[in-house]
Amino acid sequence: MEAGGQPAAPHVSVILPVHNAEAWLDECLRSVLQQDFEGSMELSVFNDASKDKSMTIIEKWKVKLEDSGILVVIGGHDSPSPRGVGYSKNQAIAQSSGSYLCFLDSDDAMMPQRVRLQHEAAVRHPTSIIGCQVRREPPNSTERYTRWINQLASDQLLTQVFTSHGPTVVMPTWFCSREWFSHVGPFDEGGQGVPEDLLFFYSHLRKGGGVVRVDQSLLIYRYHPKAATHSVLERIGDSVLPPEGMSFAGRCGFSTGILCPGRADVHLHGGCHVHCHNRTTIWTHRVRFLEERALPHWAAFTIWNAGRQGRRLYRSLMAESRRKVVAFCDVDENKIKKGFYSYEDSEERPKPRVPILHFRAARPPFVICVKLAARFVVAGYTQQITDMDPRWQNSEENKPHRHPCRSLTLS
Repeated sequence: MEAGGQPAAPHVSVILPVHNAEAWLDECLRSVLQQDFEGSMELSVFNDASKDKSMTIIEKWKVKLEDSGILVVIGGHDSPSPRGVGYSKNQAIAQSSGSYLCFLDSDDAMMPQRVRLQHEAAVRHPTSIIGCQVRREPPNSTERYTRWINQLASDQLLTQVFTSHGPTVVMPTWFCSREWFSHVGPFDEGGQGVPEDLLFFYSHLRKGGGVVRVDQSLLIYRYHPKAATHSVLERIGDSVLPPEGMSFAGRCGFSTGILCPGRADVHLHGGCHVHCHNRTTIWTHRVRFLEERALPHWAAFTIWNAGRQGRRLYRSLMAESRRKVVAFCDVDENKIKKGFYSYEDSEERPKPRVPILHFRAARPPFVICVKLAARFVVAGYTQQITDMDPRWQNSEENKPHRHPCRSLTLS
């Protein structure tokens, strides 16, 4: 108790937006009850116009949780339509009072040690977003994406912030201090089609925030067609592959981005999904962030990929950035034989004609547009892009030059 008899604010508030989640809520709320964190906890639920039995389940668990010492705060609305994930999370945060915020999706479940371990990390890193590794359910449903989530090295949590996968620690694993959230936030409340997590993540990085991952699997991260994260991934052009090789949204084989602070390489991978207008919006956010964070440091650069995605990147750049593009480079002899790319839609006269070079003749820095299977910048080198194109495999000549600290990847 605080002076004056008022209860002390809880150490951690679990932030839980809910919309039509009756199928998963029992498991989700049970995982809150089973946390082994010894500090005080609060569950802040915001019901975003659910039309199923979600509220009945929440009220049932409220009794169980409060009997175990976990305060439960419930808000929401019953409008005909939901207001969206960004709005719901902001409301859940506003009605909560914990010093730290643990974000949880209603279709996921936490391992018992999640709050304890992420709280310990957040205390050590007060201006960082703390993530964790995940266990995907059903198993193997998004193997490539899950591998990306769990296996990024600590430096790659900052160097792969332009990829089409979105934030390098996925939103359902986020944990941070309330003070830092208030400094960066709130979430964008534009509703469906707005990548509120990606926009918040970019704002967080602009303000000097760090990214830390607890290297234990602390969340059961569920894949299903109705998941909120499913629509978010579609919106950001993600390339997540569910079973049978079909992506969340109809993958075309490419995706976009990494910022390497203090380095000079960018890899872009362009995504494809069913919500093409939203994909275009996300692509624009990512390219503008690239122009803001990396390109001002370069007097000139080469786009690695003379194909569709490389040309798309060139067209998407602001005029000032386009003028810095000195060449495209590629391994495809048919593209190289064309000699140049002419930007026919340009208002400049004469129209820009950008040379297309064999990659061995190209010079860094590079913005590298590669397929999602490619490996990314490791220790400042562009490495092992061979698996993105069979023509590059098993050939020393066809492996890209390794230019230290001279490229960024947009994936």
